[in-house]
Amino acid sequence: MKKKIVVIPGDGIGGEITDAAVKVLKKTAAIYHLDLSLDQKMAGGTAYDACGDPLPKETVEAAQNADAVLFGAVGGDKWDNVDPLKRPEKAVLGLRKALGLYVNLRPVHVSPVLAPYSPLKPDIVTGTDVLIVRELIGGIYFGDRCESEIHDGVERAWDLENYSVPEVERISRFAFKAAQGRRKKVTSVDKSNVLATSRLWRRTVTKEHKAYPDVALNHMYVDNCAMQLVMNPGQFDVILTENMFGDILSDEASMITGSIGMLSSASMNESKFGLYEPSHGSAPDIAGKDMANPIATILSAAMLLRYSFDLDREADAVEKAVQAVLTQGYRTGDIMSEGCTKVGTCKMGDLIAERIG
Repeated sequence: MKKKIVVIPGDGIGGEITDAAVKVLKKTAAIYHLDLSLDQKMAGGTAYDACGDPLPKETVEAAQNADAVLFGAVGGDKWDNVDPLKRPEKAVLGLRKALGLYVNLRPVHVSPVLAPYSPLKPDIVTGTDVLIVRELIGGIYFGDRCESEIHDGVERAWDLENYSVPEVERISRFAFKAAQGRRKKVTSVDKSNVLATSRLWRRTVTKEHKAYPDVALNHMYVDNCAMQLVMNPGQFDVILTENMFGDILSDEASMITGSIGMLSSASMNESKFGLYEPSHGSAPDIAGKDMANPIATILSAAMLLRYSFDLDREADAVEKAVQAVLTQGYRTGDIMSEGCTKVGTCKMGDLIAERIG
């Protein structure tokens, strides 16, 4: 069964971290006799420099004809002053929209070997296993907006937040089904004491929950959820939330692990097609210095195997290889500590690939 993966390195450290993940995918394919085809395409600031468009039509078409996308990162100070419609970040939003990627999955897992790197006490974070299910193509990020207008004699800007019932129903079903395969608990996060969209969100999630009586549902305001994530992250199983809240909460949750360089991510549609990327940015300050942590991207590749290709054994092998390397004391600079061996991006990819199978 041949599977086609489009690889989009993007900007900054994107090329280095996707190279490491591709190395791991190729080793996995060799060990388990997988027929994987990998095709590299441009997006982000590098694409803007090359052709004036952060998301070339060729890249979109290649992604639409693939079985999955492995994505690096986009953006950087170099492009801060370009036309807002041409900013590198438009590549990510454009791909999500073009591919119908309505749900973002961000797993946050803290094993004993990583607990000492968390800014929280090890006894608080050890064993944390949270899946954040974020609605991805609705809400304020995709609403109408105005960059500048004069109102009552002063300049203002605005962004419109809106959600429809079908959008909330769809993401709710995904979260409840995900919870059925885990610990059967969903925490729906909103701000229904203030926002009309959140009140619709809460009503719709509550109604959809009736079809999943085996899953426990509770509601939580977003500000309280932000506090609870650092006070007692172990209380959460699946966190369901809208686009902007999910963006913020998933970045907060990533730091529970001690480094955003450890956090994988998947954006999926109803056909199990996914775009897989690390949760961190392009880090242009360390680009080309062999300093970036590629583990988030490698774990994203493991998610690709698991969620889009149904290759659980192979995904397990990648995840176990990552844990083996960390247990043996190898670290990139962001998670380095006394008594460990510091390695660069390329070497970390080599070490993990060597331990596949």
